[in-house]
Amino acid sequence: MREPPRLGLRANLAQFVLLVAVNALVGGMLGQERTVLPLLAEQTFALSAYSAVLTYILAFGVTKAISNFFAGTLSDRYGRKPVLIAGWLVGLPVPLLLIWAPSWGWVVAANVLLGVNQGLTWSTTVIMKIDLVGPQRRGLAMGFNESAGYLAVALTALATGFLAERYGLRPAPFLLGLAYAALGLGVSLLLVRETRGHARLEATTHEATRLSTSQVFVLASFRHPSLSAVNQAGMVNNLNDGLAWGLFPILFAAHGLHLAQIGLLTAFLPAVWGAGQMITGALSDRLGRKHLITSGMLLQAASLAGVALGTGFAAWAAAVALLGAGTAMVYPTLLAAVGDVAHPSWRARGVGVYRLWRDGGFAVGAVLSGVIADLYGIPAAIWVVAGITAASGLVVAARMQETHRRPAAG
Repeated sequence: MREPPRLGLRANLAQFVLLVAVNALVGGMLGQERTVLPLLAEQTFALSAYSAVLTYILAFGVTKAISNFFAGTLSDRYGRKPVLIAGWLVGLPVPLLLIWAPSWGWVVAANVLLGVNQGLTWSTTVIMKIDLVGPQRRGLAMGFNESAGYLAVALTALATGFLAERYGLRPAPFLLGLAYAALGLGVSLLLVRETRGHARLEATTHEATRLSTSQVFVLASFRHPSLSAVNQAGMVNNLNDGLAWGLFPILFAAHGLHLAQIGLLTAFLPAVWGAGQMITGALSDRLGRKHLITSGMLLQAASLAGVALGTGFAAWAAAVALLGAGTAMVYPTLLAAVGDVAHPSWRARGVGVYRLWRDGGFAVGAVLSGVIADLYGIPAAIWVVAGITAASGLVVAARMQETHRRPAAG
């Protein structure tokens, strides 16, 4: 007979660690594309317009955003584990489509499936960790979750860069993604346990509240000042990540960097981002959420300006490292803030709404940066996104209230 659910990191350490590992596999699925796909677009499919190259990020961003929203709703209705398994099933064909793609349309279709995979799996691992740890350790939990995911993005981006230089752009880099998908599905089926009971247990300590999905969307998106500030900051964060994903490798290649160097720079952003979150997530449990988010957005804006001004590997490495540090300050803290505010009865839907807006930033970033780059060049696109990122940080400073209630001393 299974023990009744208990809240807290220590009480649920084994499942928590397992879910961290699962999210590393989720991140690896994304990392298989970061170095190789922009170069594949130019060198294999002869796409010259930046807006055409970025269509795969547009497809990914739209489908991931929508999948995030439904992941929260379905997790509240049917449980977390079935949604996690469904996400892995959708992800299995992605590496094969990228390997066999005879035209760019196949790559776009693969990214539609990748968006669904990422939306269902990553959202569910976030929700499950929030369920397990309870109210006082959410920042720490999100730090470990996002750190695992983005360190895996970084390591896979680095590995695929070296594989591509040694064996070509296809198929070797994408065989890693195939292994990740198979392993993630097996672990989720056999070892991951349902956590919806933990959310129900926590709900007994809160005043009862019932909100429809449409009410949750309106409240989180527009009416609640802190949640709406968090949502716009998440969207802008991924807007600038969409720019970095799609255009940085092309910018670096245009300045004569070889594939291994491009792979290093591409990996550097998620590596600093991923490692930093193990510190910043826990730090937000001590210092609060608001000031870390504001400072992180402003640091991102400054580092994007550094990329626009840079002309060599060393300068870009420094700027990309600062961009990763700023993103690390923001990423787990935004998720923890949503967990602070959302009632356990609609928390999964609240996370889904946040991730809908956040990952919609990929689509906005792909369209905006692609159009500006086509008209005025890649540096101009980077400057525009840097300005938007700085403005987003100021919105957080003006609109968001501190959401983390630290326990009183003594």
